Amino acid sequence: MRYDSITEAIGNTPLVRIDPAVHGLRSIDLYAKLELLNPFGSVKDRPAWNMARPHLQAAADGDGTVVELSSGNTAKALALLAGMHGLRFKSVTNRMRVPEIKDLLLLLGAEIEELPGRSECLDPADTDDPLTRFHQALSDPGSSYLHTDQYFNPRNVEAHATGTGPEIVKDLDGRVPDWFIACVGTAGSSTGVARVLREHDPTVRVLGLVADKSDFIPGIRTIDEVHQVGLFDPATYDTVEPVTSGEAIDGMLTLIRRCGVLSGPTGGAAYQGAVRHLRGADAELRETGQRRTAVFIVCDRAESYLSYVRRRRPELLGRASRSPAALSLTDAEVRAEARAVDASAARGWIESGRPRPLVVDLRSPHAYAALHIEGSVNIVDELFEDLLRGGLPFSKRIPVLLACPVGEKSLRYAAALTRMGHPDVRSLAGGIVAWRDAGAPLVRE
Repeated sequence: MRYDSITEAIGNTPLVRIDPAVHGLRSIDLYAKLELLNPFGSVKDRPAWNMARPHLQAAADGDGTVVELSSGNTAKALALLAGMHGLRFKSVTNRMRVPEIKDLLLLLGAEIEELPGRSECLDPADTDDPLTRFHQALSDPGSSYLHTDQYFNPRNVEAHATGTGPEIVKDLDGRVPDWFIACVGTAGSSTGVARVLREHDPTVRVLGLVADKSDFIPGIRTIDEVHQVGLFDPATYDTVEPVTSGEAIDGMLTLIRRCGVLSGPTGGAAYQGAVRHLRGADAELRETGQRRTAVFIVCDRAESYLSYVRRRRPELLGRASRSPAALSLTDAEVRAEARAVDASAARGWIESGRPRPLVVDLRSPHAYAALHIEGSVNIVDELFEDLLRGGLPFSKRIPVLLACPVGEKSLRYAAALTRMGHPDVRSLAGGIVAWRDAGAPLVRE
């Protein structure tokens, strides 16, 4: 087939049946919508083009810069689209957590501005957050930038309501799947596809997958973060379930090695979450002899996430694991091992402790520079994990208080240090956010 522009190749991605011998579901046909085969490599190609297309000429007449709050696939697609139209692109984020994506954006000519945001996701209700203030400035009618605004732009949803959803129905010969499974990031794809499928058949069941609270999966929000996204509507989903990074990598491996699909961890999470959710229904269907259909989305490709895999499963890339067993604690073990203190108790401990505890702030350097507990030291969580691989990083004689944005990562590290033999380590419950909300003092660098 021939195209006059690469943008004409966006969409019309394949719907591929997953071999039942792989997933083990005997009464449910499971299909993967391969959004990784969009020309820029991800499901975000559709909304990026749909959001930017109507305004590109005006952007060329103005500042000539496209701006988006993104550290992933949306930024990648917009950087390419901007370059094609002679425009600059700026990615604004509070953290680039995947090195390959950052390197690729720089290769594409993008400017990256990392702000000291307090959470991994824009929180429009937090008016003190620099990321929120930047978003408000971009959204001002007088802004000279082309701000595509993926978290609130209805054209994000529209891209999937007019493209992805109808394609699924068409490829199933006019039928609607009984289940639709999608990981929730901006909520654009899950909302748009669900809307179309329900117009055809209101009984379709929609499963939204979010990252486990204590975990990070690229492109997927936690249940707390999705409620900060303007496009997220809980009514879209019949069920919302968490997935872990371990499940995401397991699913990714299955799709790559058993199905020939070069999926990234988001697609792996969608596959693993789908199979886990559907097992109960499959067992019931076997009794009736009926067959059902389910569709999940493979969002992007594996190549951009090798460092993510290397950090969590180094043996997959031919490297010996150096992670102590303490870093592999289950959620139940974390709750049993870790000791958490609220802001009031932590403040009293800092002010009157003998000896005074060492306060370790696990947030990004930008967030730490913006506001932190006086006297604390900043050790970014990834670096802190590396330190733990080498053994206890602090003397057992020094009490330690760990703090992160909302108290989840610090709780896990507190459990790990306790398991490794440190006698007095505690996690700040609710993190720096709870400390701030309690009116406890914070200082700037």
